[in-house]
Amino acid sequence: MNIRTILLSLLSAAVGGWMVLQFQPAQPRALEDTPPLPVMEALHPAPAAPSPVSPSRPAPAAFPADGFNAAADAALDAVVHVRTAQTMATTGGWGQFFGMPGPSNIQRGSGSGVILSEAGLIVTNHHVIEGADAIEVGLNDNRSFEAELVGSDPATDIAVLRIEANGLTALPWGNSDDVRIGDWVLAVGNPFDLTSTVTAGIVSAKARDIQLLRPDYARDVFPVESFIQTDAAVNPGNSGGALVDTRGQLVGINTAIASRTGSYAGYSFAVPANLAAKVARDLIEFGRVQRAFLGVTIRPVDEALAEETGLPGVEGVVVTGLTEDGGAAEAGLREGDVILSVDGGETPTLPLLLERVNRHRPGERTDIEVWRDGQTQRFTVELKDRFGSTELSAADETRRETLYGAVLEEGADGEGVIVLESGTGALGRTGVPSGTRIQLVDGAPIDSTEDLLAAVEQAKEAGQKAVLIEGLTPDGQSAWFGMGIR
Repeated sequence: MNIRTILLSLLSAAVGGWMVLQFQPAQPRALEDTPPLPVMEALHPAPAAPSPVSPSRPAPAAFPADGFNAAADAALDAVVHVRTAQTMATTGGWGQFFGMPGPSNIQRGSGSGVILSEAGLIVTNHHVIEGADAIEVGLNDNRSFEAELVGSDPATDIAVLRIEANGLTALPWGNSDDVRIGDWVLAVGNPFDLTSTVTAGIVSAKARDIQLLRPDYARDVFPVESFIQTDAAVNPGNSGGALVDTRGQLVGINTAIASRTGSYAGYSFAVPANLAAKVARDLIEFGRVQRAFLGVTIRPVDEALAEETGLPGVEGVVVTGLTEDGGAAEAGLREGDVILSVDGGETPTLPLLLERVNRHRPGERTDIEVWRDGQTQRFTVELKDRFGSTELSAADETRRETLYGAVLEEGADGEGVIVLESGTGALGRTGVPSGTRIQLVDGAPIDSTEDLLAAVEQAKEAGQKAVLIEGLTPDGQSAWFGMGIR
């Protein structure tokens, strides 16, 4: 072998060794005077001594030693599959009255719900059942039942259903105030029609306002958003399902996700249990929410205001105005007061303040702590409704029904049926305005909700695809509406 060949071989070996050193994973070095940490101890450090825990601030829920089996077992039989059907208006025009076939006009939806009692009461989301003409509830044991809508509240996105069934498993309410950031939680529901699905995650934030709900002051819709944010996977179909803690208690109602695709992208949101429970109780007892107000206009505290008023931190909600004869004014609150807590619970943000106030009914009293003149002061406020009354709205004994997404009520004079809310179902899509008095269906007189339902059912049995509704609009004008019923 000549000298040139030997030199080339040595050079190739040197370059190859250099390449290996450049591209192999870097190996960490232990400090010469410090022995390396034992790997198992580093991954599983010895538990630290427990720190004192205030009763008002419980320790975060630890990862259960036996996993999530017990919590999942407690929730699975109590979470139901909510299936809805909504009749869509056909596009056949007046030809539908002559039996001309039209396209399919049934729109189906799917969500979840949570059994609250063995009597068949179920909580879900308002948006799951909004506009539905028929609601069916499927249980974890594969039984299915037709559901009745007890009541619904778009301001909190909570609704209550009722089914007639035996052998139901109810899920107990937990205390959502005790939930802390970092706690483990389970989301239980029916995403993508995959029944009885359980996912796990942690609470990643509380009192989130994501501008999901829209106000409608004419219909007494004052949105309340104070969502629990988690990273448990939630997808379409989970809405209305359970968010449970590691003890299997209901701490929230899964409602929304943050997504640009329509599917889970890392964050999900749930109505806190303490708010959902109050709304559900109102709907069960009254059929509507008994909403309480402080009687103030408010805005969040900013840095300039905190500095000006000497607040210890940039948090709280400042009173910018008071309602005459409102509860806050009568209790002695003033403009410029910074509300720090309600019922002893801190209210550093506007969503949390609204949530705490909305747990009350008119006529109830609440303790308010405010920052005024460099010190805290406490007031007891008697809450009122938005009209300044402390009286609860009595349960409405007038016969009400829902038909194709509309809310109907018998006329007080016994003539016709009033459309309280036309809704987004088949009746609403005919263009019938809320407040219309329905007098005739296919020429048959309508004096009660029973008459109306019977007339529609008779038309179905006769094979009709639509009915002709006659009545008076809110301005007293006679009007006719064709409504698809298939």
